[in-house]
Amino acid sequence: MIEGRAVEEGMRYVRVDGVAHHVRVDGTGPLCVLSPGLGMCWFDWDRVVPLLAPWRTVVRFDRPGLGLSGPARTWPTLAAEARRIGQVLDALGLDGPATVVGHSLAGFHAEAFARLHPGRAAGVVLVDSSIEENARPRVAGGLRNAATRVCAALVGASGVPRALLPGLRRAVVRASRAGGGDPAPYALVRGVYSTRRAFDAIMAENTTYIDVAAELTALRRESPFPDVPVTVLAAGAEPWLDRQRDLAALLQGTFRVAEPSGHLVMLDRPRDIAEAVLEQRPA
Repeated sequence: MIEGRAVEEGMRYVRVDGVAHHVRVDGTGPLCVLSPGLGMCWFDWDRVVPLLAPWRTVVRFDRPGLGLSGPARTWPTLAAEARRIGQVLDALGLDGPATVVGHSLAGFHAEAFARLHPGRAAGVVLVDSSIEENARPRVAGGLRNAATRVCAALVGASGVPRALLPGLRRAVVRASRAGGGDPAPYALVRGVYSTRRAFDAIMAENTTYIDVAAELTALRRESPFPDVPVTVLAAGAEPWLDRQRDLAALLQGTFRVAEPSGHLVMLDRPRDIAEAVLEQRPA
């Protein structure tokens, strides 16, 4: 329930590593997984799903602490997030190869899934993916994480997340689009983002962002990218687009620009994402 109202029909939960994960499965056909960026959740893909569901089995899930999933028990790592994609599919009984679509931070997760689990990847679509070309782990990571946990506990106990986080989410969405505001109903946003677990999860993903990027830098040296189609769909202006082109070249993929669009391509240009997925014909 959210704010006393039932969530939409089709809500399911699967348990992964002891955490209840909220998932949505729509459509029929080859598998496609949609994974959103830092601090985002299942309904941010609502404009993309109807464009894919007639031809793909579309899986969305909330990472721990986000959306309607249970609280996170561990700090995010790249290997764990790549493994989580497969674990969610396993829990759903979906074992075929999947096209994984990763937006922003989840672009790291999607690439890592393909590198670490090549037999399960049918293709990758990176949607304005995060890029950190030469990331290195930060020093004193344990101390930093502990300080973040203390800070999150103090702020969470003060009631700040409930008072400010839903409005902050709305402001960030508006600023990250080429035009328009947050299409999600405010009651839904308030129900999801006014929780302590959401605040903790967002803080954790922010705190470990560079460490996750550094894991990917190391993984690129150790695990080759499989022979699967890749599309890098970018938004914005130079020099950001140059960095996205370089990412496409690194993965021997196709580069495209979504325009007009802000960072939240799934809200501004959902059809561009759907076309990128559907053009990758499953084996």
